[in-house]
Amino acid sequence: MIPVERLAPALVAVTGDDRWSSPKVELISGGKSNLTFLLRCAAGDLILRRPPAGELLPSAHDMAREARVQSALADTDVPVARVVLTDDGPLIGIPCYVMERAAGHVIRDALPDGYAETSPDRQALAFALADTLTALHAVDPDAIGLSDYGRPAGFLERQLRRWTAQWEASRTAEVPEVDALGRRLAARIPRPQRSALLHGDYRIDNCVFAPTDAGRITAVLDWELSTLGDPLADLGQLLLFWREDGEPPVSSVTPDVTHLPGFPSRKDMTARYADRSGLDLDELDFYVAFAHFKFAVVIQGVSARSRAGAMGGQNFGDLDDEVRALARAGLDLT
Repeated sequence: MIPVERLAPALVAVTGDDRWSSPKVELISGGKSNLTFLLRCAAGDLILRRPPAGELLPSAHDMAREARVQSALADTDVPVARVVLTDDGPLIGIPCYVMERAAGHVIRDALPDGYAETSPDRQALAFALADTLTALHAVDPDAIGLSDYGRPAGFLERQLRRWTAQWEASRTAEVPEVDALGRRLAARIPRPQRSALLHGDYRIDNCVFAPTDAGRITAVLDWELSTLGDPLADLGQLLLFWREDGEPPVSSVTPDVTHLPGFPSRKDMTARYADRSGLDLDELDFYVAFAHFKFAVVIQGVSARSRAGAMGGQNFGDLDDEVRALARAGLDLT
């Protein structure tokens, strides 16, 4: 899947280290969109990101965009992995980039043994997520060379059109709930309070937490959907995945740990963000509903690519019921 004989000389060139002449390559499971590979040799570890195989939806899986935003954020308060190589296709036959491997834990369906065992540690972990999101939204895009990274005016309208188009391109059956949610959202788009740099898919498993300090994030990952727009879209996305005790998982492909004892509630997370951002959250239900709509479309795309064998050997099964359930939950918020 990765032509090492072509990649290795490029790694040697950018690192200045001959030990990268024979790296080992391993697919890291967990990625549902772009594919992530661990590159390892005696010199250490690097991470390679590339799109999935097969036909890609328009504007999706933009590797250059991911690399650009991470490079721009390198000297800000937002923790990111340093990009060491970017290529638009010739190197391995498909666009890719290589970055340093951030030290720490990516938390998915369980906390590491001995990590964040106490309620204070779990609160610190959660509030690190909220505070890092606030820090991202406080970045001045002009100051880091990203003034042209998106068009904030009309952001939500374009997002709804984009995700509706993605739905039409990837749907395999009629799901009236998704169509109804899209129409309902389009009819009540709120006026944005300000614009900001957005991550686009901000949640716990897209961050790396420090090896021994649960209250510190060492890198925010997966910038594929980043742009300029309404910052509350990111908060809505985070809250979509913030499961509380007794609630069912949002999706089988996005395991989480926030339902465990000691994690703050969605209300607590919302208050933390509001206190630090100064934004009014009266229209927050719209943004959480929009997150449901967007993620229903994402899950449909994962299902379609999985069935087509374009997910690096990962098989996520039939996700049609999850798509419908997400749309129904979104409708309940509007």
